[in-house]
Amino acid sequence: MIRKLAYALPIVILIASCDTKEKDTLRSQVDSLKVELETSQKMAQTLTEVGTLMDSIDASRQLLRVNMVEGTTYEDYTSRMKDINGYVRDTQHKLDDLEKSLATSKASNSANAKLLKNLKAQLEGKTQEIAALQEQVEKYRSENQNLITTVSMQEAELADKQTMIETKTQELALIEARVQELMIQSKMTEADAYFARGQAVEEAANRTKLAPRKKKETFKEAIELYKKALSLGKNEAQDKITELEKKI
Repeated sequence: MIRKLAYALPIVILIASCDTKEKDTLRSQVDSLKVELETSQKMAQTLTEVGTLMDSIDASRQLLRVNMVEGTTYEDYTSRMKDINGYVRDTQHKLDDLEKSLATSKASNSANAKLLKNLKAQLEGKTQEIAALQEQVEKYRSENQNLITTVSMQEAELADKQTMIETKTQELALIEARVQELMIQSKMTEADAYFARGQAVEEAANRTKLAPRKKKETFKEAIELYKKALSLGKNEAQDKITELEKKI
C-alpha cells in the first residue's frame, strides 16, 4: 500500500503543477483583455470628444463667415478666431492621444487606424480653410480697420452655400461611419448612439457663440436625437428633452 502511494504522489504533484500553470496563463490573458477593454473604451470616449470638437469648429467657422458678410468688428473676429484655434488645438491633442493608444494596443486596430486617418485628414482640411480665411481677413483689414465686409467674402459665402449640399452628404456619411465604429467598439445600443449624438450636438451649441436663431435650431436638432433615443428605451433622454425645450 505504501509503495502504491509512493508511485501516485508524484503524479498528483504534476497534475497540481499543470493546473497552477493553466490558472496563471488564464489570469494573464484576463488581465490583458481588461487592459484592451479599458483602452477601447477610452478610445471610444476620445472619438466622441473629437466629433464634438469637429462640430464646434464647423459651427464657429460658419458663424464667423456669416458675421463677416453682414459686418463685424475686428475685435469680435479676433475673439471668435481664438475660439476656433482653441478647438483645433484640442482636437489635435485628442488625435495625438488616439494615435499613441493605437500604437501601444495589442488588438487589431485596422478600422481604428483608418478612422483616425480620416479624422486627421478632416482636421487638416479645416485647418487650411481657417488659415485661408485668416489670410483673407488680414488682407482686407489693411483696407478697413473697423468693418470687415467685402464683395470677395460675399462671393466666398455664396460658393460655400453652393458646395454645402455636396459636402453635407459627405460629412453625414463620415459622421454615420464614426457612430457605427463607436457602436461596434464600445458595444453601444442604438439608443445609446442617438443619445451620444444628441449630447454632441448639444455640446456644440453650448460651446460655440451661435446667433440665437441658430442656437435654437441646434438645440432642436439635439432634441430630435434625444427623442429617438427615448423611443428606443433611453429613459434618461427625457430629462435632456425637458431641459432643452425650456431653452427654445
